Amino acid sequence: MKKKAVIILVGLLMIGLTGCTTKQNEKITVVLDWVPNTNHTGLYAAQELGYFEEEGLDVEIIQPSEGGSADLIAAGQGEFGVSYQEQVTYARTAANPLPIKAIAAIIQHNTSGFASPADRNIVSPKDFEGKKYGGWGSPMEVATLKGLMEGAKADFSKLEIVDVGAMDYFTAVKDHVDFTWIFYGWDGVSAELKNEPINFIKLQDVDKNLDYYTPVIIANEDYLAKNPETAEKFLRAVTKGYQYAIENPEAAADLILVDNPEIDRELAVASQKYLAGEYQSDAEKWGIMSLDIWENYGKWMYDQGLLENQLNADEAFTNEYLPQ
Repeated sequence: MKKKAVIILVGLLMIGLTGCTTKQNEKITVVLDWVPNTNHTGLYAAQELGYFEEEGLDVEIIQPSEGGSADLIAAGQGEFGVSYQEQVTYARTAANPLPIKAIAAIIQHNTSGFASPADRNIVSPKDFEGKKYGGWGSPMEVATLKGLMEGAKADFSKLEIVDVGAMDYFTAVKDHVDFTWIFYGWDGVSAELKNEPINFIKLQDVDKNLDYYTPVIIANEDYLAKNPETAEKFLRAVTKGYQYAIENPEAAADLILVDNPEIDRELAVASQKYLAGEYQSDAEKWGIMSLDIWENYGKWMYDQGLLENQLNADEAFTNEYLPQ
């Protein structure tokens, strides 16, 4: 009887010790800006390679069902999100500002611009005259087109703007318009693979104010204030994920395909190889942002009449949660 009691006591002690040492990983939701693509590879790499788990985080990556990622993060529907500098700027300068802040730049320089089939002979904003542009109906698009055309002494009234929604570049320029706005790392690389010659006008090459951060990782300011250590853990894992993607682009492309098998592998690998040189580019480390980029683009947006109020750039972003 005494021996049985000792066995039971030892068993209870072992259960108690197990309960003391087992700790549940902290649940985190990341809201993407769009369908999964190679802009997001570092997030998926951190997930698949166990970097989040090493930091004690249980991360779920989701696509927004409705509303933008900024709205969802501001409403507490996720801890972290993927957004854009322009979206953060709009959100923070609105009549009812949203409490979101950028905490890392996924890509160091703006890789987007205007693309057209080479036979349309569009090589500068001056050539937009008499052409059809296919966009998604944003005032920022109109302001960008107008600003670039005026800078090239072109007549903006001679450009026809057509709303093509989420139509892809190849479909749009085949039957509907002459040029669209693309991210080179996806549609530009895809054009290379398809052997379809394009002319590409990179925004950062025609106006330095348009070399803004797109995309960025965002968080709710209140969440950051209450959970600074979690933010540091999250970015430590994500930084490792993007560094892995920089050093191992083909293997990293395969990691994003684990949860997203519908993505074409050839395109994913080619896109990843292009972005491997763009994620960090000439910055001292991945993710870091500079005040002048935020100030320049914020001022440009305000001067174009896109903002109700001027942006306080100091409060729109922070580098403090990035690994030191």
